[in-house]
Amino acid sequence: MTILFRFIMIFTLFVIPIAHASPWNDLSAEQLESQLKTKFVEGKYSSKGADSCLMCHKKDTKVMAIFSSTHGLLDSSKSPMAGLQCESCHGPLGKHNRGGKEPMISFGSESKLSSDSQNSICLGCHESDKGNGWHSSMHNLEQVTCVSCHEIHTSSDPALSLEGTNDLCSSCHLQEKADMNMRSSHPLKWGDMSCIDCHDPHGSNNEKSLNTTSINTTCYSCHADKRGPLLWEHAPVTEDCTSCHNPHGSVNDNLLKQRAPLLCQQCHMDDGHASRITNKPGIDAFGSGRSCLNCHSQIHGSNHPAGSNFSH
Repeated sequence: MTILFRFIMIFTLFVIPIAHASPWNDLSAEQLESQLKTKFVEGKYSSKGADSCLMCHKKDTKVMAIFSSTHGLLDSSKSPMAGLQCESCHGPLGKHNRGGKEPMISFGSESKLSSDSQNSICLGCHESDKGNGWHSSMHNLEQVTCVSCHEIHTSSDPALSLEGTNDLCSSCHLQEKADMNMRSSHPLKWGDMSCIDCHDPHGSNNEKSLNTTSINTTCYSCHADKRGPLLWEHAPVTEDCTSCHNPHGSVNDNLLKQRAPLLCQQCHMDDGHASRITNKPGIDAFGSGRSCLNCHSQIHGSNHPAGSNFSH
């Protein structure tokens, strides 16, 4: 019986993990932020920097991974580790190392701190001309934190790689992920193109957080042959490429929202010609081959003197 009891005690102590609750776990979000603000005002930073932190955290591989990252470089003046070190992001040490009774700034979904509070730490260094659009961006308005996409304690941040960016974006933007896997799509799923080729995830002054001033200008950066100006221009082409195309993918050829003639008939139904098939017996110009494009092959515009109907 004694042997069995000892075995149970040893098993309990060394095998079953014991969760240690932090003293500030019971604090509300408001109380936590209030304590942290007080610590910043007092400004009691450690004189030993990261060495004070590593006395307890050096066995944590996730913590130590910071030294493999850009943020952990000692020889870069822009790196937090070259300044206040761990406390640059996690706040003043104060009495945290004396029994761990004072909170530090934590990041991620488990943190009680608001997205604005977490992001303000990152923006302390990363507020720049490029990041000015963040405050009005959809990601910020939806309370997305920087660490929702970026990994700091790592040598390679997935958000900074081509394939990693697409995986991150599609983990939330599920409709676009579905479109990317349709039969006609941009080469996002093969890693030949990235979401940020068109969009700025940190926000911009343009619609849909585009890198350029309009949808068409974005498309023209690759599809320069559609830019014009042309002698005969097709109104939907000059107004908005997405009038006809779904840029993320479609079940129809060439990213079209609908197949011709249905697509064309959305605008041209009332002109008489587009609403009926050709009057020649046995010939259906709308239902075979490229449908309307059998005749109107230059649908994006034409420079031919006789190209007013986009047939030349």
